[in-house]
Amino acid sequence: MSRINGPVWKISRRLSFSILETGEELQRRAYAPGQHGPTKRIKLSNYGTQLREKQRIRHIYGVSEKQFFNTFTKATKMKGVTGHNFLFLLESRLDNVVFRLGFARTRRGARQLVNHGHILVNGKKVDIPSFKAIPGMEISIREKSKNMPCVVEALEVNISTVAYVKIDKEAKKGTFVRLPERNELNQEVNELLVVEYYNR
Repeated sequence: MSRINGPVWKISRRLSFSILETGEELQRRAYAPGQHGPTKRIKLSNYGTQLREKQRIRHIYGVSEKQFFNTFTKATKMKGVTGHNFLFLLESRLDNVVFRLGFARTRRGARQLVNHGHILVNGKKVDIPSFKAIPGMEISIREKSKNMPCVVEALEVNISTVAYVKIDKEAKKGTFVRLPERNELNQEVNELLVVEYYNR
């Protein structure tokens, strides 16, 4: 199983970007980690800017370099804007949809739920985080896992979800209604830089 390990807050500070998309990581120390973090300023080249943006998006969704590149390759073969298609494919990953539904507080937590067999897709167990969810699919928590503290707590904390998923908190199930629109996704990332990085 391929996954990214490491301190999320430290990575966020290194990339000057909130991987959790909450901003918590940068509230206390909005500078790079290390002894010279507060004072050292590095001017990035075009390549460095593209690489940093690639790393930002890759760490948001928690995918390996190989998975990231393979997803980009699929996006280039689809009709439409490559950058948008790329983000839509990442949003369609099962672990991300589980996170968007509010069954877990983080994408890492959502990936763990999937890996451990707690998630059903259209009534069937799926334990592959990279499984591509298709609009109309029903994603639910397995009956034996519905009272897990982490799931209950996540649903209590989650006040609202994105518009392209519907959630029934009582039944602990939801539907991936449609693909997102670009303006519904993180406006701080620039997917065009990733396209330029791979096309250089």
